[in-house]
Amino acid sequence: MIDINMTLLAQILNFLILVIILRAVAYKPICNMLKARQDKIAEAIEKADADEAEAAKKLSDCKAELSAAQTKAAEILSNAERQAAEERENAIKEVKLEIEQMKKKAEEDIARDREKAMSEMRSEVAAIAMAAAGKIISKNMDSKENEQLIGDFIDKLDKQKIGDLSC
Repeated sequence: MIDINMTLLAQILNFLILVIILRAVAYKPICNMLKARQDKIAEAIEKADADEAEAAKKLSDCKAELSAAQTKAAEILSNAERQAAEERENAIKEVKLEIEQMKKKAEEDIARDREKAMSEMRSEVAAIAMAAAGKIISKNMDSKENEQLIGDFIDKLDKQKIGDLSC
């Protein structure tokens, strides 16, 4: 029994020495390593949370910038549409004014050509009338009386109308 007691005592003593050695050599370093790993994981989680918060802030800033850019783009588009409408209206006004000027010029040209045609027609009618009057009326009248007679005839025609044209 002594052998067994001794053996048992030696085994207990060996176990205690082993526990002390393991505690000094393995347990404390493993605990320190696990603590360091736990601290590192906690730090990584905190960094991830901080990064997430920063990303959320950047996303919010980007959304605000996008909203501002969309508002500005809408404003620019609205201004461009308004300016295009104004330019279109101005162009239409200019074209209408140009058309009016062309119309007035054409009317003036027509009136001038009409007066010229009427004057030429009067001259021709006077010449024809003089020739006819000269043949009908003998040489008794002088040229002054002939011109007076022709002028009265033309005035009478002007007052009535020559054909379908108004004088």
